[in-house]
Amino acid sequence: MRLLSVILSIVLVTLTGYSQSHAQSRPPKVSINDKVIEDVRNWLQQPLVFITLGAQNQKYASLGNNDILGLDQAWRKERDKSFQPMIAATLNNPLSTYLTQIQAKSLGLYVEIFVMDNKGLNAGQSSVTSDFWQGDEDKYLKTFPVSVDEVFIDEPEWDESFKIWRLQVSMTITSETGEKVGVATVEFNMNELKRRFGES
Repeated sequence: MRLLSVILSIVLVTLTGYSQSHAQSRPPKVSINDKVIEDVRNWLQQPLVFITLGAQNQKYASLGNNDILGLDQAWRKERDKSFQPMIAATLNNPLSTYLTQIQAKSLGLYVEIFVMDNKGLNAGQSSVTSDFWQGDEDKYLKTFPVSVDEVFIDEPEWDESFKIWRLQVSMTITSETGEKVGVATVEFNMNELKRRFGES
């Protein structure tokens, strides 16, 4: 997993190669169009995604707010330790492996991918997130509670380490029966998005 992260980092830097001194001043003029959204929805419509979310939604069905905050706190503490059983269990599950493969196949378009259950708890992810619970953030609050097909596009952020603009796009995940089962957040490399699709 760590080796893949290193490889992806190299790919990101190689593909973007932004050396302009003004690159940080403004994000590229690109838009998340219907095709981009459709591509994401297509690889989210895999049985593995629904099986994982179904199992986790059932597992955590009775969790209260204090329980959720406890899990989130445990995750945050593990990030600073060498022994990380909770993080390792999530990063090594089949859904995380699948998302990591999707990110790698995107060849620099996707910087990070994570999928949350119906409470906003991480169910799978391509890299370690800062927290386990996303339920108090816009990526969840502006998608899952809103509608079955809601899409929320956050504000661009400059990544100083890779010299790229990053943009998070989140969307409700809905089963074939029309039930909301979770949320996916895909972080795009805006420089690569512009290279492939041009300016908006």
